[in-house]
Amino acid sequence: MKKLDELESLIKVALKEKEIIVDSVTYLKNSGNYNVLSVVLDKIGGIDLDTIVLATNIINPIVDRYDLTDESYILDVTSKERGEGNE
Repeated sequence: MKKLDELESLIKVALKEKEIIVDSVTYLKNSGNYNVLSVVLDKIGGIDLDTIVLATNIINPIVDRYDLTDESYILDVTSKERGEGNE
């Protein structure tokens, strides 16, 4: 989806100065009863909840301006799972 790739690029640029890595951006239609725009983030040394909140506050206006779709959806910003023992 070209629009999704463009949105991911905009988000990457915005988060780069905060040294936050965008692992993936996906859009799932009708996931349960909701459409979900999922942004998975990472950071060298790990990412904490305060950084996720900061990133969400940066990402949200970008997503609003970009207007990915006319459908309603949930923005889900999460950290990349590191697996057991990699904390």
